[in-house]
Amino acid sequence: MASEPVARAVAEEVGRWGSMKQTGVSLRYMMEFGSRPTPRNLLLSAQFLHKELPIRFARRALELESLPFGLSNKPAILKVRDWYLDSFRDIRYFPEVRSRNDELAFTQMINMVKMRHNNVVPTMALGVQQLKKELGHSRKVPFEFDDQIHDFLDRFYMSRIGIRMLIGQHVALHDPQPSGVIGLINTRLSPIQVAQAACEDARAICLREYGSAPDINIYGDPNFTFPYVTHHLHLMLFELVKNSLRAVQERYMNSDKDVPPVRIIVADGEEDVTIKVSDEGGGIPRSGLPRIFTYLYSTAKNPPELDRPNFGVTMAGYGFGLPISRLYARYFGGDLQIISMEGYGTDAYLHLSRLGDSEEPLP
Repeated sequence: MASEPVARAVAEEVGRWGSMKQTGVSLRYMMEFGSRPTPRNLLLSAQFLHKELPIRFARRALELESLPFGLSNKPAILKVRDWYLDSFRDIRYFPEVRSRNDELAFTQMINMVKMRHNNVVPTMALGVQQLKKELGHSRKVPFEFDDQIHDFLDRFYMSRIGIRMLIGQHVALHDPQPSGVIGLINTRLSPIQVAQAACEDARAICLREYGSAPDINIYGDPNFTFPYVTHHLHLMLFELVKNSLRAVQERYMNSDKDVPPVRIIVADGEEDVTIKVSDEGGGIPRSGLPRIFTYLYSTAKNPPELDRPNFGVTMAGYGFGLPISRLYARYFGGDLQIISMEGYGTDAYLHLSRLGDSEEPLP
């Protein structure tokens, strides 16, 4: 356990770095820089991250210590805060990166840091769920609770996407890259292929939980490609398709009618690539639509407990899939919109910006 002077010194260091301004990097620059992963460029990238990442980790650690409604004191939130403090220390006290060997050691270290944060999203959700339960039992849920917690989580998760993108891009540049891939960015990504993979994964979950799964029809040009991060698109489509499969499956579970398929349409526009996920699962009541992008709201009848050991991917219940999917879309300048027709079904519109055209700094 750290002695008090050491702990105080770390706290002062976190405060100092957390007051610094973070530096945004545009995706165009990331693509141009990453297209030449020479040892010199990788060294420059590592030197930038050595200075930039402590600022980002410190800012989040400070925010985690000053959350409203006593959220900072919840065990799950304290665990996440400690992960951020550990990561700040690991990077801040790593020696200056001056050589190829330094750069390789630094790359290995930040990859471990990235893995440390793999479970941040569900752990944060657990902390918020615990607080909401506690306030609910005491019947003292403040009027502004949802708005303040939502704004914090939006900032926090968007920052997490940015940190993981910076680390992941640097680490991926060390891998032998197939043609058309720059780190995490696939310059010739096929949305049809990503949709097919996401559908297979979502149907597997549906089959596991219900014993059957609706069909999925995908429409669009199979030869169309554009620059995007494969993992981000897969994550968003998996969430949207999973929601649609659950809605259709539950609506038609005890029906003699033919089960309608989920439909995915990929459209190549001049400004955006738009993907529509459309179902006939009964839709969402109009009163529920404003809440679908709030954290820990779920349409599932029996949401699972987050604090059971080894919770995995389920069809529904945690309530952070849609808001985080929207953040992934917005991170690169896109968006996610949901339009519902209660009694019929739901259309989700995923708008994706063309990454190669963006010169705006990423969050």
